[in-house]
Amino acid sequence: MTIRNPRLKIISQKEKERIISQLNKQFGITKVKGIISMRGQERLFLFQGNLNEKEIQELERTIPLERVGIYFGKFIAGEMRLSIEGVQLLKNQITKNIFELNDEQFDLWMKGNELNIKIPKKGFMIMKYKNDFLGCGKASEEKITNFIPKNRRLKEKNINKEPNKIH
Repeated sequence: MTIRNPRLKIISQKEKERIISQLNKQFGITKVKGIISMRGQERLFLFQGNLNEKEIQELERTIPLERVGIYFGKFIAGEMRLSIEGVQLLKNQITKNIFELNDEQFDLWMKGNELNIKIPKKGFMIMKYKNDFLGCGKASEEKITNFIPKNRRLKEKNINKEPNKIH
């Protein structure tokens, strides 16, 4: 027996304002254009297309939708963690909690490693390298945790200096 996921929840204007308030507190973000929806308890999706809330709900009654829009963030213990796409969508507004990576840190970060570094701030940080926003990390006392999914990390290239020989 297949059990269908709980219904897609369209976030109310009041709840959207609460989300924006949290984004402002953490990252300086003051507006989020589009419809925010949620599936489950924490993952938020942002839709900026031509359908309105009523049309999305009608579509969901007809077709089982997994989500509407792109995954842009989630609430974790009262804080917002933006996805890579969420950071990209909102990068022009981000003014707070930005961690600037140097060349060595950038290489480690893009390969999915944590940064073993002490910084005075705790909580979610926007990772930035030169002019590029790379996503979110979580700073604790001793490190910044990396959330880049394995399938999106840079891979190590093993360059064999000697061509393969057939014996």
